[in-house]
Amino acid sequence: MNRTVSPIARFSAFLRRTFVLLAAACLVTGTSPVLGQDAGEGKPVSGQSRELVIRYLRSITGKYILAGQQDGPNTAPTTWHEQVHKMTGRYPALWAGDFGFEQSDVAARPNLVSQAKTAWAAGSIPMLSWHACPPTVGEDCHWNHGEGAIRKPLSDAQWNELLTDGSALNRHWKQRLDEIVPLLKELKDGGIPVLFRPHHEMNEDWSWWGGRPGDRGSRRLYQITHDYLASGKELDNLIWVWNVKDLQDGASQAADFWPGSSYVDVASLDAWINRQPAQQWYDALVSIAVDKPIGLAEVGTIPLPEMISAQPRWTFFAVWRGWLTDPKWNDPDLVRRTYLDRRVLARGDIHIGNAPNRQRRQ
Repeated sequence: MNRTVSPIARFSAFLRRTFVLLAAACLVTGTSPVLGQDAGEGKPVSGQSRELVIRYLRSITGKYILAGQQDGPNTAPTTWHEQVHKMTGRYPALWAGDFGFEQSDVAARPNLVSQAKTAWAAGSIPMLSWHACPPTVGEDCHWNHGEGAIRKPLSDAQWNELLTDGSALNRHWKQRLDEIVPLLKELKDGGIPVLFRPHHEMNEDWSWWGGRPGDRGSRRLYQITHDYLASGKELDNLIWVWNVKDLQDGASQAADFWPGSSYVDVASLDAWINRQPAQQWYDALVSIAVDKPIGLAEVGTIPLPEMISAQPRWTFFAVWRGWLTDPKWNDPDLVRRTYLDRRVLARGDIHIGNAPNRQRRQ
């Protein structure tokens, strides 16, 4: 028998061996396949990036959790990001910002967009929320005082007008949304996906948009916002994050604020009442979200490894700004313990599409 092997056959055998070795490595290490194009194939468009992140969050559900940090102010959007690195030697896998309402934050919104780009390029996923001024006032408003206060509720008549398409307040709200459309479009044009969390903590009445259950309540405003930005403005880079707060005895009412599966990509909880998320709230989010990823969009105290084990479906957490170093909320040793846990992913531990090469640590 002639055993001479042609160059083509040798090359084919090499490719087969390489594929087998790579597949075996994935099985041994637990790494997932790269989501999306390889690094030489060109930047994915925004809609593709959005789907890749959603798929990635699903892929780590029950296995890993992304470490995240809420940052700000917009004049210094890496303040707490750098503090995490100082404390742990690692950077978060999720960087979170807020469009804000104070004039200093509003003026510095371009910094927010720039940092979202930088975070994505460096290997972190950006998340944006918005403490938005009510549609009853102009761009300038305040937290606690005056007619335009974020904490001042709308009257029932004003609320009904807000939800009525074409009414003055409905138009004013869409004009308010137009303030951030160019910023979100800039991210879209760069192919950058964003976890977008509007009308957060909508089950609590501290804000003008919150505390109204039912079809004509807070969830309806979320739907209006979604339709205007996703369909009206074609912002297909937004990953829609629905959010509630862990109110005492409120878990059974959380579903009253759910806007519907077609409006939500990720369901999230802000854990403030309980330092570590209560089991009843975890169960409620799992029940409401069904097969969608769930996350901890705001926490004061960093999730501990014991909680991560007991509630494995959380896919990310974000510690709120200066609470990271507040001794009443966090111990530096416990922050380091969480960041070094094998299930906690930081920057450099993930690879999504053709974003910069990132591999999960072993």
